[in-house]
Amino acid sequence: MNAVTIKIITFKNYNKSRLRRKVTTMAKGTKYISKVPDEQGFIQWSAEENSIWQELFARQLACIKDKACDEYHEGLVKLNLPTDRIPQLDEVSKVLKATTGWQCYPVPALIGFGEFFKLLSEKKFPVATFIRSREEMDYLQEPDIFHEIFGHCPLLTNASFANYTEAFGKMGLNASKEQRVFLARLYWFTIEFGLLDTPNGLRIYGGGVLSSPGETEYAMHSAEVERKPFDVLDVLRTPYRIDIMQPIYYLLTKVSDLDDIRKLEVDDIMELVAKAQMLGLHEAKFPTKQAS
Repeated sequence: MNAVTIKIITFKNYNKSRLRRKVTTMAKGTKYISKVPDEQGFIQWSAEENSIWQELFARQLACIKDKACDEYHEGLVKLNLPTDRIPQLDEVSKVLKATTGWQCYPVPALIGFGEFFKLLSEKKFPVATFIRSREEMDYLQEPDIFHEIFGHCPLLTNASFANYTEAFGKMGLNASKEQRVFLARLYWFTIEFGLLDTPNGLRIYGGGVLSSPGETEYAMHSAEVERKPFDVLDVLRTPYRIDIMQPIYYLLTKVSDLDDIRKLEVDDIMELVAKAQMLGLHEAKFPTKQAS
């Protein structure tokens, strides 16, 4: 990310939005305040914040050692993230630009659907510039910088994952409010909570799992969850909640399978959205009070 990009950031939607940036509805705001980069794009992190990053990084790296997909580990090597401090966004962007043309883009914890889709369509990955408190080391609803950088950015060095993420942004740009709710499920069950059924066993590629020790163990080993082959229409009809462990995960066989979804024409996707709207949602596997 260059200095010119930094200078124009205003975080103008911070007080207006009530949408989790990960295209999920939240009933409340956030206690976290994102840090605004200076004119050189530098964010000043405290010693405590860097210490939290260090602990999160070490813990989660050990947790996903034999559970993350090969493409994720390859991306992590390319990024060469610092283990003892929070990386500056331009450090990560430099690698992303060189591999897939993406960059990190600083945002508040909460932004609206429209801005979210627009940024993705421009190959700008929105990163909330705050890190969780020690009281929420294991779980928080807001996506913080650890979730974004550690969970998602390694796979943004992979062409299939990066192109799919861009295509998803373009899908949502001209979609209606109602259509975006259905499209959100496509994002949720791939980019956030996607799993792979590989010849070497179950592997993770979704950032919501990769950045969470609890979700990692639960997704990989729990006998309570359902793991289903990926089907776009099925996914569009599946409700989810943001505040519980996921009761269902959808399986691809490899990250490059995302190319097959991306290559569907926008009209084809919207036709499937219309069909999902007509058929209605599958029965929720959880209390529906906070269903998306």
